[in-house]
Amino acid sequence: MTSSNEAPLEGKVAIVTGGGQGLGRGIALVLAERGASVVVTGRTRDTIDAVAEEIAASGGRAHAVVGDVGRRDDVARTVEEAVAAYGGIDILVNNAQTPPDTVPLVDVDDELLERTFRSGAIGSLYAMQACHPHLCARGGGSIVNFGSSTAITGDRGFAPYAMTKEAVRGLTRVAANEWGPQGIRVNVVCPAAMSPSAAAFRDADPARWEKVVRQIPLGRLGDEIEDVGAAVAALCGEDFRFLTGATLLLDGGRLLVA
Repeated sequence: MTSSNEAPLEGKVAIVTGGGQGLGRGIALVLAERGASVVVTGRTRDTIDAVAEEIAASGGRAHAVVGDVGRRDDVARTVEEAVAAYGGIDILVNNAQTPPDTVPLVDVDDELLERTFRSGAIGSLYAMQACHPHLCARGGGSIVNFGSSTAITGDRGFAPYAMTKEAVRGLTRVAANEWGPQGIRVNVVCPAAMSPSAAAFRDADPARWEKVVRQIPLGRLGDEIEDVGAAVAALCGEDFRFLTGATLLLDGGRLLVA
């Protein structure tokens, strides 16, 4: 772990949803490495415990809470445990999202739409609402939500996923406007990085995967720790204290916007 003078998030308390694997794990590790006390939450006890133990083994502080972001009571309990464990909340990272199912637009049914939207947009809303009074009590803080360049470009087969990710961006802009006067910054990151769902997509359709990678100017998918985790941790720190309502494309240049 870093020394105190190299820990810009020392004294901060962070909640990372979907923190048991992939990007959530990478973000939780970097937040802890930079000094934050991290509450790792997700639906699977084994994975979130493993991440919390990994943080503790490196000298960091972590607490695991099992919960489903699509259930308001679970989210409220997670926030209550975070406050009980560490005294408050300064950072919320809304990373949780069920993996996207690729289906033609005409085949999207209510079950798929509900499952995808509830884990992403609705779960993000629940967590933001539950954390809001605690962020205010600390004089503000940082919320990082997750969008997707796939949603911005409207990739074929991703209608429910694109819908929820663009809803998250709309939610972020409203929150940035409403909560900015309270010192709460709310931003979106759109990563193109390796994760369990990305690996599943690669294995299921190697040709399409290679096409996606060829479209990235930097020539690769991002690393969940060094590329995404580090960027999210920086976004939560003082260096970005004047940034809110923004969409950051952590995609290696896959989507270039003039």
